[in-house]
Amino acid sequence: MQRIRMYLDFIKIEHTLFALPFAYAGAFLAAKGIIELKLAILVFTAFTGLRTAAMTFNRIIDREIDARNPRTASRHLPAGLISLREAYTIAFIALAVYFVSAALINTTALMLSPIPAVTAYIYPYLKRFTCLCHYVLGLNLAFAPLGGWIAVTDSIDVFGSEFIPTLVGVAVMFWVAGFDMIYGLQDVDFDRKNSLHSVGAHFGVKAALWLSRLSHIVFFTIISLALLLYDAKVAVFFLPLIAALLFYEHFIVRSGYDEAKIQIAFFYTNALVSATLLLAIFAEIIARVV
Repeated sequence: MQRIRMYLDFIKIEHTLFALPFAYAGAFLAAKGIIELKLAILVFTAFTGLRTAAMTFNRIIDREIDARNPRTASRHLPAGLISLREAYTIAFIALAVYFVSAALINTTALMLSPIPAVTAYIYPYLKRFTCLCHYVLGLNLAFAPLGGWIAVTDSIDVFGSEFIPTLVGVAVMFWVAGFDMIYGLQDVDFDRKNSLHSVGAHFGVKAALWLSRLSHIVFFTIISLALLLYDAKVAVFFLPLIAALLFYEHFIVRSGYDEAKIQIAFFYTNALVSATLLLAIFAEIIARVV
């Protein structure tokens, strides 16, 4: 049991709260109602499998960098709490769960399933070359609403009806990039010394904070547009709460370097943002059904 808890901590299972709601949001939008239990379970296993694999890739690829960074030296791989063999085993099992789940969902999901897996593997390397890595991380999570939509429709047509989940996906990309820039402020000095790329390391803390704010403004604008195009009558009333959460996130990190406040902004506030948006779409669907 203790070993299992260590594995769950290694993959940061709680971070699933960030984007899993967006996968269900895409499914609810496509179904215009509540999805069946079997599909709900498969969406969960597919998303959790991919996110677990992505986190494990990140830990494996960055293990030497993490060992040099005082903030991350105590992580499982550099500290020797989990072996490299165990990490690869976790990644393999997680990918198997992901691909099997995609196959059980529908043909389109299976055919497109390698794309998110490839981007998840590529992402950890990008910080060595470009500060655009924040947006590639966002792209990884942007597949969630599209995946949820495809799980219901078994098709992809970004210029037709699926323009709405595409908008939500683009919004998610900016949302994730914005809070990842905040998270990256913890390692600005280390990144500069080790030639690693982040907006904060490249352009300074103030620039990172301002670009993060701009990214979240774009996120909020696109989400609002998507709900309006969906002709949402109830979900739009949740938008002020989402705006307030984003404002709070940036208010508490305005000084930049406070690690405790960065953690609050990174995890708790953003988990509430995604949960609020899912609640908004769920309320919209219930109102339409009733």
